[in-house]
Amino acid sequence: MTPEILSRFLLWSLAFNYAILFIWFFAFIFARDWLRRIHGKWFHLSESAFDAIHYGGMAIYKIGILLFNLAPFVALCIIRHGG
Repeated sequence: MTPEILSRFLLWSLAFNYAILFIWFFAFIFARDWLRRIHGKWFHLSESAFDAIHYGGMAIYKIGILLFNLAPFVALCIIRHGG
């Protein structure tokens, strides 16, 4: 696999993962009550626990995106351009 193909793959993966993160965030902001009702059927969580779980999940997901997509992409760009 060439660095160009790998770089393109990481860039698309970064965009796709950020799209998922934004959808999750907007669903949490604009459809929070609906999400809480759906999750409430399976899990009995307080409002603060529900908020903390989603906030923590988004934070972990974002760290994963930065660690597994952005950092390797930046490293490949530095290597490709002789940085």
